[in-house]
Amino acid sequence: MPENPDDDPLHDCELSPDAVLGTRTFHDVLFTDDTETPVNVLTGETPAHSQATVEEAKAFATSIDTDTPQIALPASVETQIETQSQPYTAAAFFHFKATGSLELHRAYHAAYDSDAFSTDFEADYESGDLTITVEQTADS
Repeated sequence: MPENPDDDPLHDCELSPDAVLGTRTFHDVLFTDDTETPVNVLTGETPAHSQATVEEAKAFATSIDTDTPQIALPASVETQIETQSQPYTAAAFFHFKATGSLELHRAYHAAYDSDAFSTDFEADYESGDLTITVEQTADS
């Protein structure tokens, strides 16, 4: 890593590059066909706004106009009820709801934005698992 902190893409992060280098899988974090949805206690049916497929969720996530790749995360049952929203939401692939902490979110974000690292991810919507791989580039 660079001697000068200003040259270190993760210098503002709580975690060192070692925390994100390599491959890590985050289990059961993505929207799946098994994502919990609310049920109307009077009718026993799931409200129309909470009925969605993985394909719809993936299409929504990829439709977000941003340079950062998006993934489909499950929306909480409370959110679905309160906002009458779909059972999914979109977020950057390194979002803290997927990685489990704000510290990892910041470190993955810094690595993704830096030329010193190559960052890739795989979203498995059948299992709900997200796998992120970060490698140092030869230039760094």
